Amino acid sequence: MNAVAHARSATGGEPSTGRSGYAGRGGVIAAGAAAGVLLAVLWSYEFVDHVIGANVAGALLGEDAAAMSIAGVASGLAFAFVSGLAGTFTACNIAVAASLGPMGQASGAAPGPVRPLLRPLGLFTAGVVGVSALYGAIGVLVGPDLPQLSTDTAGGVPVRLLQSSVVFGAVGLAFTLLGLASLGVVRDPFRDRPAARVAVLGALVGAFLIGRPYPLFVKLFRSAVESGNPLYGAGAFVLQALGNVLLAVVVFVVLALATGGRFPRWFASGSRRATAVGAALLIALGVFLLVYWDLRVPSLFGFGWFPTMPYN
Repeated sequence: MNAVAHARSATGGEPSTGRSGYAGRGGVIAAGAAAGVLLAVLWSYEFVDHVIGANVAGALLGEDAAAMSIAGVASGLAFAFVSGLAGTFTACNIAVAASLGPMGQASGAAPGPVRPLLRPLGLFTAGVVGVSALYGAIGVLVGPDLPQLSTDTAGGVPVRLLQSSVVFGAVGLAFTLLGLASLGVVRDPFRDRPAARVAVLGALVGAFLIGRPYPLFVKLFRSAVESGNPLYGAGAFVLQALGNVLLAVVVFVVLALATGGRFPRWFASGSRRATAVGAALLIALGVFLLVYWDLRVPSLFGFGWFPTMPYN
């Protein structure tokens, strides 16, 4: 690949030179970061987890999801998928939206609006499934010693939230760096490997389970640990993760069908605008996770200050 092609690959179109190129990238970075901070301020976990999550799960299961007993493997697997689907309005789907650009770039050359999406969707799903299955099996083997299942506190902060802050901080940093890399601001390890980029994005989404304090997920986690069956834990965690991202994936496919394939092809075009949109989404998600979990959550326990909304 020659120098011009390298530059195009880094910036998503014609190479950027001079002040205008840096100014354009700076604007994308600033917009993405501002959106992430704003989302961290406005986000209401009570609305997402309790009003939406618990009510949707209850409606799908036909009873109070928080109070129901998970009796047996079949019941647990059904609860896993339904609770994942009920928690669909979480950062997981923001992550899927942020992955649309890379998925479009990794799409195949097959004809039709949907067939080119099969490869990137398969790679993304493989990343999600691989991490969630591994963590489900390990979670059952480690059991209640995991901080995520602890009811203890450290310095007044629930131990489970300390794990959440560490995990989501690391995942947020990864998304931010991927966004900056797609703009050519930092080195892009996936510049010539779009398929690997999509698989890694899926793995990062799967890693959300490692930090998730979602009450229905914790209930599922405890059920898996009590079963003592690592295969059940792996299967339940995979269904939970797939339920989380299903809606966003369906929307992606519907948009591809509705536009005759033009929507994913636009991201695959490598134009500056498509690159900017994809990078801004990745940066916004990364900044949101970093600010929310490493600034806002600690402030709730007296560590630092963070603005609050009346409904928080």
